[in-house]
Amino acid sequence: MTQYRHLFSPLRIGPVEVANRAVFSAHLTNYAEDGLPSAQHAAYYAARAAGGTGLVITEEHSTHPSDWPYEKLIHGFRPEVVPGYRRITEAVHAHGVPVFAQVNHNGGQASSMYSRLPVWAPSPVPDPLFREVPKAVTPAEIDEIVAGYATVAQHCAEGGFDGVELQCSHSSIVRGFLSPATNLRTDGYGGTLERRARLLLRVIDAVREAIGPGLALGVRLCGDELIEGGITLDEGVETARLVEATGAVDYINTSIGVATSTLYMIEASMAVPPGYGLFIPNAIRRAVRLPVVGVGRIKDPVQAERALAEGHCDLVGMVRGQIADPELLAKARSGHSAHIRTCMSCNQECVGRMGQNRWLGCLENPYAGREAETPRRATALPTPRRPRRVLVVGGGPAGLQAAATAARRGRRVTLYERGAATGGQVSIAAGAPHRAEFLDVVRNLLAECRRLGVEIRTGTEATAELLRAESPDAVVLACGARPQRPYWAGELARVVDVRDVLEGRAEPSGEVLVVDELGFHQATSVAELLADRGCRVRVCTPGMVVGQDLGSTLDLETFTVRAHAKGIGLATDRVVLSAAPEPDGGDGVLLDVLTHTTGETVQERWDWVVCAVHQAPEDALWHALKDAPFPVERAGDCLTPRRAHAAVIEGHRAGAAL
Repeated sequence: MTQYRHLFSPLRIGPVEVANRAVFSAHLTNYAEDGLPSAQHAAYYAARAAGGTGLVITEEHSTHPSDWPYEKLIHGFRPEVVPGYRRITEAVHAHGVPVFAQVNHNGGQASSMYSRLPVWAPSPVPDPLFREVPKAVTPAEIDEIVAGYATVAQHCAEGGFDGVELQCSHSSIVRGFLSPATNLRTDGYGGTLERRARLLLRVIDAVREAIGPGLALGVRLCGDELIEGGITLDEGVETARLVEATGAVDYINTSIGVATSTLYMIEASMAVPPGYGLFIPNAIRRAVRLPVVGVGRIKDPVQAERALAEGHCDLVGMVRGQIADPELLAKARSGHSAHIRTCMSCNQECVGRMGQNRWLGCLENPYAGREAETPRRATALPTPRRPRRVLVVGGGPAGLQAAATAARRGRRVTLYERGAATGGQVSIAAGAPHRAEFLDVVRNLLAECRRLGVEIRTGTEATAELLRAESPDAVVLACGARPQRPYWAGELARVVDVRDVLEGRAEPSGEVLVVDELGFHQATSVAELLADRGCRVRVCTPGMVVGQDLGSTLDLETFTVRAHAKGIGLATDRVVLSAAPEPDGGDGVLLDVLTHTTGETVQERWDWVVCAVHQAPEDALWHALKDAPFPVERAGDCLTPRRAHAAVIEGHRAGAAL
């Protein structure tokens, strides 16, 4: 490989050799069942091994009963985990890929909700997310913690893992001890860095003794907590030196941020540049001789190769990229990088689902999270003597996914798109600030459709008459949705929809109010767009937070910072009751606005009002085809308007049903 010669070069990590430098790093999945590894775990990790990753590191395995921060955690301290471990390791080893297990105790970044036990931490400093005062552990309990790490490491060895990684970074009792912000102790475990690192060094010794020399041992460190009084890069580098000096560790993995206070920097969205965290492995790599893993929204082989070639790291953590496309590395290695389904870092179905206590999925990959149910390579069906002819109406994500799935199953597919190009609302939304990568979902699907031989007819209105005349075997309607004016707007010309702005039908100026009734990117991204054009913008919402669902995708923090810098006002608990034209020939709009918290109604004047409100399904064609002599499926917004993940999933279901 000349294009990716660094990425596809082998490397020895202690006793283990990896075939390439890509790491499917540890991340939560919520696949555990009753605290034990599941068949889905095995299928999930095996799919990435089959797809060519160099190393798999499983999600964390808890070391102690006091550590139960979320429901579907693997309780590694229970002996019953070993059979599940073997199922995982055998599935990954079947593809010739080594697999490590991450071991952890979350410490004070947890809740007693599930354990009904006090949360343990170095000091009684409550975490800002869980807001529970932890119990400061005693010396005897510290001994318990160390012993727990050793016990789980022994279980991992019995389960066939090739190595163990100690999670001492973004959510860990060990990081809690390392951080001056959470370690206020005055005994031998507090004060200087050497004392704060004492627990880490004890755990390293205990785990190495438990696993022996035949397994690799790694430590994942936080290089910068990004919080006041926390770990800084200099201390992260010094800690790495202490780790290397033990002589017991084979590699160092890296992290940035704290999994609660600064989580938005650990699993950064598309608003944060790729490779943003590489300064940490770069600094550590210059201080130690051990192999160093770099992370930070590295989502394609070009970015990975650059990080390695420039000397930032020795291995590259690529998680979301391989969730979106398990075959990412295989495609890159075989010279088919253009076929990669590129992650867009939307965080909707991976990070967002974790926050809702749901199993991990992917907006772009309908197989993610269901590997145990539907093997990725078993979707093609034998081609019949006369392939069924399928017509798809609509070139947004639902229509493109339906077309791709149907074509993959041997159908002869034609897709009609009335616009000049495919993409639907995604293409429109991608024109807003910090949303360009959203276009990846349609670009990836369009490329897949073309490879599969889907005939795409743009600029063509698919009427009921046209579809009937084509006499297809089946039709999928993915016609999308249309803007719908709120009840209070009447026919006022200066009350417009966000799509009117993004599609250029309206050009607001002056004082602009954006009404956010959806709580997602629609209002916030258009507010930024208008502010960038020189408008004086305020966003109001009936909710308690403007863009409240951005919290689940880790976009809220970065948006509020940008909004402040751009002078965008944010008003919560506001409901627009009515609108009227400005009297005396003025061009403005007068609104009656109710404040929830006080019950007060005030009148406000705005030059323009832009609405992010619920849309209406484009279902006229569905009604016109109710008595058609062929089956008709609906997918996405024309069934009922929702978000892009519903469009992709339903498009896949519709295509698979034909």
